[in-house]
Amino acid sequence: MKQKQLTTIIQPVVEDLGFDLWGIEYLPQKSGALVRIYIDHAQGISVDQCADCSREISAVLEVEDPIKSAYVLEVSSPGLDRVLFDAEQFSRYLGNQAKVKLAQPINGSRKITGTIKSVNEDDITLLNEVDEYTFNMSNVMKARLQPQYDGVKK
Repeated sequence: MKQKQLTTIIQPVVEDLGFDLWGIEYLPQKSGALVRIYIDHAQGISVDQCADCSREISAVLEVEDPIKSAYVLEVSSPGLDRVLFDAEQFSRYLGNQAKVKLAQPINGSRKITGTIKSVNEDDITLLNEVDEYTFNMSNVMKARLQPQYDGVKK
């Protein structure tokens, strides 16, 4: 719920600055909250661009005030091991490795690392040496790409 509200507020700001909003993580904590915003661009993202976005987003959040407690705002590039927030993002990386943590186990596993085999609407299929796992995006707690470096997994 909070993520949708934050997306509605933040996405236009990021797009006006010429970037894509890759995703938002809202992590409430005892001492406040962490709001982590990932921005992307075809030419990559610099530290200065993150700082510019952070200033603009911070100003809008001050006015809109969607978070009543104290919070820390982080703006960064999604990086090579980017978090995957939706099925469309999974589909962009068909054939790549991903690491997924599920809320409910599939084939006895909640933590799966495998190749993104297919995406059909909100259903994602990963394949590894053990099994094939098909799950709905609503079951995903966290998902990240697992970049391969010269065939060696890091």
